[in-house]
Amino acid sequence: MNYQVQAPDRDALTPSLWELDRIVAELRTLRAEWRQNTKPDGVTYELPSQEALSDILDGVSAALFPRHLGPSGLSEEGVDQFVGRSLDGALRLLLEQVGRELRLVAGTPGKSSARQEEEAGEIVRAFAANLPKARALLESDILAAYEGDPAARSVDEVLFCYPGIVAITRHRLAHELYQLGAPLLARIISEIAHSATGIDIHPGAKIGGSFFIDHGTGVVIGETAIIGRNVRLYQAVTLGAKRFAVDDAGALVKGGARHPIIEDDVVIYAGATILGRITIGRGSTIGGNVWLTRSVPPGSSITQAQARSDAFVDGGGI
Repeated sequence: MNYQVQAPDRDALTPSLWELDRIVAELRTLRAEWRQNTKPDGVTYELPSQEALSDILDGVSAALFPRHLGPSGLSEEGVDQFVGRSLDGALRLLLEQVGRELRLVAGTPGKSSARQEEEAGEIVRAFAANLPKARALLESDILAAYEGDPAARSVDEVLFCYPGIVAITRHRLAHELYQLGAPLLARIISEIAHSATGIDIHPGAKIGGSFFIDHGTGVVIGETAIIGRNVRLYQAVTLGAKRFAVDDAGALVKGGARHPIIEDDVVIYAGATILGRITIGRGSTIGGNVWLTRSVPPGSSITQAQARSDAFVDGGGI
């Protein structure tokens, strides 16, 4: 005998199964308390959209490198048309997102004021005007990766396949927005890149041309780091802060130069940790897994101390 079991009425079962009315009410209360603590005016703001920023990044990146990141089959005559369309769409989206950040900062959740609209337009126009400069810097980064990695067979391979190039492309765009007065959008962009590549570069970091991150997973570059030209980092390198200043109430003091300065032509190998506002002199080499909290002069070669040979018995060393 064949039995057929009728599927339950999901709409009827859901409230009793999950007690959704109670959970929804508790979440509403928590949201209200959160707004009261973080936004005492109690107003709901239209926040920047990570999805929109991802679309903006795709559009701008394709406009910068249309042959590689644009659609296949572009004719020579069609490239400029594609670049123009991509930029126009991306910049219009960016204008809305910048407006959202400005309204959030100013505490005006509704329609932008005339001044806010003017400021948003100024930021986006300046961002657009700086795109050729960003493209030129990225060309130097791509060449540095190609020339610095014996496994790279072509600049095309580097642009298509290297996570370090994805990360520095996003960073150069984020840094422009950070400098122009849209730090929240810049920070979101840096996190999009971080999620995609495992490379965490704060948009405030200043990075010179011909920058190459090889492999890249686990690299961290802090907000106030300054990196010169022709610098190469390997995976798991940290350019971080040594300590955080606090005020009389024990709260962190925001800002302040607290990350390293890396001069030109420096190589930092995998796992090195460089902390504090110290300077790594031009042409230096920092070996793998080095922990460094002091400045070193130009031309230095810093390696780990010689490893000791220890015997561990019955769980010793755990």
